Amino acid sequence: MGLLTFAYNITLDGCVDHREGIADEETHAFYTRLMDDVGAMLWGRVTYEMMERHWPAVARGDTPAPPAMQRWAAALEAKPKYVVSTTRTDFPWTNSHHIAGDLRTGIERLKDTTPDGVLLGSGALATALDRLDLIDDYRFLLHPRIAGHGPTLHAVGLPTTRRLDLVTAVPFANGAVALHYRRVR
Repeated sequence: MGLLTFAYNITLDGCVDHREGIADEETHAFYTRLMDDVGAMLWGRVTYEMMERHWPAVARGDTPAPPAMQRWAAALEAKPKYVVSTTRTDFPWTNSHHIAGDLRTGIERLKDTTPDGVLLGSGALATALDRLDLIDDYRFLLHPRIAGHGPTLHAVGLPTTRRLDLVTAVPFANGAVALHYRRVR
């Protein structure tokens, strides 16, 4: 069974708005390495639609981008992408697959069939999966910014506190810190 790893950008004050993070060569290279190490990506519909609007065009070369973003887009194009949605069933982007039905069953099946692990990149879906105790690892990229607004991670709350063990903390030249935590069970 592969691990389910939740990876997300977060500011010092807890904001997870994707526009508040530093999107440079270093951060894209970090996320490309994370993606290279897993067997599949997992998103909710909203994140999938945001990604689908931009990254396929970068992968095709239709949208100019720096080299690290081009590498990210090419790797993402090839990677299996799984989407949880109750409102959309058609996912035409290359290697995209729908997870429907019972969330726990669908994600457990995905973990069972993806021994290299799954990288989760959707905040609302992460809350739902955390409520089901399905997340194994957390990879946060902590950005040196105070956004002063939301959204925040797990804003609707969790039934219990999650204890985590620090695996690594790696500072970046841009001031961000890559934090890797493993869930204590």
